[in-house]
Amino acid sequence: MKTYTPAQRDRIYLTGFMGSGKSTIGPILANTLGYDFADVDRVVEKSEGLAVKEIFREKGEAYFREKEFQALLTLSVRPHLVISLGGGTLVQPAAFELIRSTGILVYLKMSPDEVMRRLQHRTDRPLLLDAEGGKLPEDELRARIEILYQERSPLYEAADVVVTTDETRVGMTVDRIVKLIRHDIAPSP
Repeated sequence: MKTYTPAQRDRIYLTGFMGSGKSTIGPILANTLGYDFADVDRVVEKSEGLAVKEIFREKGEAYFREKEFQALLTLSVRPHLVISLGGGTLVQPAAFELIRSTGILVYLKMSPDEVMRRLQHRTDRPLLLDAEGGKLPEDELRARIEILYQERSPLYEAADVVVTTDETRVGMTVDRIVKLIRHDIAPSP
């Protein structure tokens, strides 16, 4: 069993592929634990005055990742906080190390088929759109999801806690996370 520092017990980071439920589960988990909640994408959107999709289109992914890391730096010192990460946050080595050193990382795991089911009609995921910002044909979308999934899975799997969310209701997922981390976040005697 991993031992967490008092600082790490203060923050729960939720990771997973886009559409895995981080922004839905996060506020409920925070409420259950008596923590506050922050969504990194919303923090970036507020600071930039643009939606993530617009930031990607107008300023590029590298710019977004820089702003995402700045948001993480701010959030990583706030106590009693559940933080919803973007699906690609962990690809930045500095972000990955910051998260691992300042909190407990929980991976909301789902299969590529479930990702496809949840995201096939969405147009707010910039990495799943064509060059003009339109929807990809189904076969191209599936291929892009598979590529991103394969690239990111090793990072996600390095989480402290892994919870499968494919066919689980939100409340059951929150309950499972709480059971898995409750002893980890209790203060040391």
